[in-house]
Amino acid sequence: MSCSIPPVQPGRIRILKQGSDRNSVGPVVYWMFRDQRLRDNWALIHAIHQANLLQAPLAIAFNLFHQFKGAQARHLGFMLRGLRKLHSDLRSTLDIPFFLFQGEAVDTIPDFLKESRASLLVTDFSPLREVRQWKEEICKRVTESVSIHEVDAHNVVPIWVASDKLEYAARTLRGKINKKLPEYLIDFPELTSPIKKWDSSGNSIEWEDLIVSIVRQGAEVPELEWCEPGEKAALEVLMGDNSGFLKARLKNYSSDRNNPLKPKALSGLSPYLHFGQLSAQRCALEAEKVRKLYTKAVDVFLEELIVRRELADNFCFYQPHYDSLEGAWEWARKTLMDHASDKREHTYSREQLEKAQTADPLWNASQLEMVHYGKMHGFMRMYWAKKILEWSSGPEEALATSIYLNDKYQIDGRDPNGYVGCMWSICGVHDQGWRERPIFGKIRYMNFAGCKRKFDVEGYIAYIKRIVGECKKRKAEALLNSKAKQLHT
Repeated sequence: MSCSIPPVQPGRIRILKQGSDRNSVGPVVYWMFRDQRLRDNWALIHAIHQANLLQAPLAIAFNLFHQFKGAQARHLGFMLRGLRKLHSDLRSTLDIPFFLFQGEAVDTIPDFLKESRASLLVTDFSPLREVRQWKEEICKRVTESVSIHEVDAHNVVPIWVASDKLEYAARTLRGKINKKLPEYLIDFPELTSPIKKWDSSGNSIEWEDLIVSIVRQGAEVPELEWCEPGEKAALEVLMGDNSGFLKARLKNYSSDRNNPLKPKALSGLSPYLHFGQLSAQRCALEAEKVRKLYTKAVDVFLEELIVRRELADNFCFYQPHYDSLEGAWEWARKTLMDHASDKREHTYSREQLEKAQTADPLWNASQLEMVHYGKMHGFMRMYWAKKILEWSSGPEEALATSIYLNDKYQIDGRDPNGYVGCMWSICGVHDQGWRERPIFGKIRYMNFAGCKRKFDVEGYIAYIKRIVGECKKRKAEALLNSKAKQLHT
């Protein structure tokens, strides 16, 4: 049987470590973490191709971090339920074993490589500081014979191909990405099983017990009901016949996406893109198919999907202080510090903000939307973060609070888009200086009156009260059912 999967474009792969013995033919291990899918996954494609070239078996390893960067039941439950479906699909389609580890990846991954006598580790790309530190440490811990390849399967144009430096704004990155799109926005090859099979069928994973345990530990932020996890569900949200974004809602995207009272104009894809259950490249390819019908909407969607997402990855990759005031441009740091001691009409503690106990009913509604619904409308996220700056003792506290709340409650928290969103709102990253005013200095200003001019503020507040009430009602009913079940058993 010949190797049927072609190699991945070289620019998509970085060699983090070259093994000393290039003739080593040990197994290949794909350490999956950011791109949790089988379909449209360049990292998996590369791992299968390399395994077939070596005539070696392949296994997938996943390391579960408890409460990584504040992850709760909302995030871990969604992720684990998606992985359970992925594990089932693996067994039924590709016959590749899946190993789930718990603990520190710098321990579990090298140990697994040693135990399996692997010669190659393929990893997903992530620009986040912690993940890059883990990889550096793993490179040190594995034996000299092991090679380590990193594949950017998350971005359409690989981050290091799009730009080799920190970009100032979308306008400085857009042309570079568009120039590379013809080369990288291509369809994926069909996956086939590796030629050589792994001797083991993989660890037996008690998914239900694991999910129940993890969800219980993070119960402070409960799971969501509106987004079903997994690749199949992700594709349905993207292109389903009845309510899929491209078929039912894309047409209104360019005109309605910034109106918080029209949430159905949004794609609803962020949970799936964040957890890698859906490829941004697949979204772009399918969107291009309907360009003639909705040209403007497709252009706006691809700007958000490709340019803005990859701009966020660029910032986190090339700016090590992507989540602190140190990462802001010099003009922004100066103006924020010049106004750090300005008098505030209101100051609120983190606890007050978390409980939506402010004098601003619009801000309170946006916070409650995030806490109970797990997703705040994009326009409101800007207003929300800027008011935190206005109500905090200084910009450092404001930034730390906004990131804490975003990571804790947003289903797509702990993501470059989230960090850059907070940095844009509070520190002017990817923005320009505006007219100077108290507290904000030259940072772009937003206020209640401005929101009233853009949309029906009272209607939004009423809408949030309704969906929060529905969420609380479902939560209470679930709790009663759970107690009744316990009594019955």
